[in-house]
Amino acid sequence: MVVVTYSIVARDQQTGELGVAVQSHWFGVGPIVPWARPGVGAVATQANARVAYGPQALDLLARGVSPADAIAQLTAADPGAAGRQVAVIDARGRVAAHTGASCMACAGHVTGDQVSCQANIMANETVWGRMLEAFTTAAGPLAGRLLAALDAAEAAGGDLRGRQSAALLVVPAEGEPWEESVSLRVEDHPEPLVELRRLLELQTAYEQAGIGDELTNQGRHDEAAAHYRRAQELAPGNHELLFWSGLGTVLSGEVDRGVELVREAIALHAGWAELLPRLRPESAPAAPIVCERLGL
Repeated sequence: MVVVTYSIVARDQQTGELGVAVQSHWFGVGPIVPWARPGVGAVATQANARVAYGPQALDLLARGVSPADAIAQLTAADPGAAGRQVAVIDARGRVAAHTGASCMACAGHVTGDQVSCQANIMANETVWGRMLEAFTTAAGPLAGRLLAALDAAEAAGGDLRGRQSAALLVVPAEGEPWEESVSLRVEDHPEPLVELRRLLELQTAYEQAGIGDELTNQGRHDEAAAHYRRAQELAPGNHELLFWSGLGTVLSGEVDRGVELVREAIALHAGWAELLPRLRPESAPAAPIVCERLGL
């Protein structure tokens, strides 16, 4: 499969997180290009993509093989290596990349301190360098910096055939092989990078709501309300987050405001009015209060 694409693999030097981000004019790039495993490494396999490079490279890294040697072993055993493009980074931040001589121009890669950017069938040869510059100058969590690199690639001209799908994968510095901090895919969209960023913001909102749920469970209602409010701010049109934010706000003492938020959620989706009376007081202490106020 010819995965016309640009991608980045990187390690966050502060947190140790490992990540891959990719955009392609190919349907469903997420299951093909990005691979990562906590405490082991991350891989991007593309061009005439050999999907097996992903898990095989990670297995080699887990056995202590360096990224450069892992790529050397994989390409040496592959008759089609000249048409492949692959980048590998390990948990120590060591990085290596391969762009086969038969990859369609413009194709190339550039490596930096704990990061590699690679692309094929691009509009011009500045794309991968612009990606590296954007990543190294961006601030904030790794996921956002990876997306900054993809945005820079698109701004530099992107791939000749346009855009269709994108994916973002981030794993923690340590953990079980299945653990993922971020795993988002856009399979088919006219603006996949815009949609991918929207999904990342929505995930962040739900993470805030999840923290609020746990704090509520511990009886720390004022703290929980702050996280619910943050979730609502990140996803203002999401009626589920609006509903739970309202319940949390009631528990923090702002009863009128909380009831109004729940009322707004019900106006957006009537099912919340049916759910509200079903909530048990031990799991949702604000529910009886809101039910009474709304006459449910």
